Amino acid sequence: MVIGLLLLDIHFPYARSLKDKRHLLHRIKDRMRRKYNVAVAELDFQDKWQRTQIGLVTISNEKQLVENALNRIRTEVQETMEGEVLSAEIQLL
Repeated sequence: MVIGLLLLDIHFPYARSLKDKRHLLHRIKDRMRRKYNVAVAELDFQDKWQRTQIGLVTISNEKQLVENALNRIRTEVQETMEGEVLSAEIQLL
């Protein structure tokens, strides 16, 4: 059994309030949950209106499946969201 964690530090340069940030974050979280069936949570910077850290978790019996899924998620988030990914880290347990 392999558990994969993707940590994303994200900057939302156009967010002008916590409400703006939460709206953008909600769109990302819902899309990733629906499309990839992963668990998603905001882990840090809850009180900052232009920055967040989210964690996405998936599990499988094969390491390659977990790595591929998390790499696809990272690429999609970087290409489709209204913000900038400051860092992305994949951890396998």
